[in-house]
Amino acid sequence: MIVRDIFLDGFRNYTGVTARFSDGVNVISGKNAQGKTNLLEAVHYLAIGRSFRVSTDKDLISFDKDSACIRANIISGGREQVLQVRIFRARRREMFANGVKLKNASELSAKLTTVFFGPDDLNIVKDGAAVRRKLMDQSMSQLRPGYLAALTEFNRVYEHKTRILKGYREKPSLLELLDDFNLHLAQQSAKLIYYRCAFSKILARKAAVIHNEFSGGEEKLEIVYKTVGGMDPNGKTVENILPEVLKRQSELSQAEIRSGMCLVGAHKDDLYVEINGAAARKFASQGQLRTASVSIKLAERDVHYDDRGEYPILLLDDVLSELDKTRQAYVLERIRNGQVFITCCDESSADNVLSGTTLRVNNGIIGEI
Repeated sequence: MIVRDIFLDGFRNYTGVTARFSDGVNVISGKNAQGKTNLLEAVHYLAIGRSFRVSTDKDLISFDKDSACIRANIISGGREQVLQVRIFRARRREMFANGVKLKNASELSAKLTTVFFGPDDLNIVKDGAAVRRKLMDQSMSQLRPGYLAALTEFNRVYEHKTRILKGYREKPSLLELLDDFNLHLAQQSAKLIYYRCAFSKILARKAAVIHNEFSGGEEKLEIVYKTVGGMDPNGKTVENILPEVLKRQSELSQAEIRSGMCLVGAHKDDLYVEINGAAARKFASQGQLRTASVSIKLAERDVHYDDRGEYPILLLDDVLSELDKTRQAYVLERIRNGQVFITCCDESSADNVLSGTTLRVNNGIIGEI
């Protein structure tokens, strides 16, 4: 997959700006707060239909604009294609591929996929479970359209059920709706668990190989998918998983009502990470945690490649500056294939980066060096 060029208008701090890229490494340099990450965010948005920084599309529109436009010429599946998204303050967004209006964001992912790696991702192993769920969600939303549909519906039902559990004391009649929402939430959870289980097994296998190589054969990385109530979804279909989720719901139904919280569902899932048989979050050193995090993100890229037969666009947002020279060198060696975008604060920071195009961003203006 290749992004040939991108046009941005009203997106963040960009107004009528076009940037052209090389097929290999693209170094995006410039001082802080000039728009480097905004450029990566625009590429990522074209792939997944969501920002990796904000939850509301309106936040992506320039303060003095009523809409934002992202348009890119890409090569995907050996074909030249044009993707475009228009985001409006007053109404819903519009998405197009080759001039044809798309129904949903999953159709964007069928054309373009990305893997984003920023400084916060170096804490994938150390941070809470929500971070690791986000990794699974972003990858699977691009790889499987059915996953994105299930995730969207899960989030909608989860919000409704939470409002019921928090509001029934003032309005007891809300509890009459709980059974329907329990069933619907369990159904979507079963779908997400099925997909996550399959994805995590592949990710774990690839990350283990990378980590072993990265550590010089001295460390063994293991990743285990943990789901609601310790249920084991391995080898099970959605239909097999659903009764187990419903059973757990039934067991905790009164606890949910008492606490006012949704205690059962895919929002409780996690990836449990061990290094040399010990829980990484508790016992790993800072260096081990970073090595494991880098291994997981590089493995994520390989999962995309195996699934699509072409590398996803790799977006490295100032992540190299957070790594020591040994880890920098390993990452750079592993990304020789496919198109890569790397942001840094100045050209000298990119001296050891693989040859490619260097662009400088200055207050929303992009120029080639």
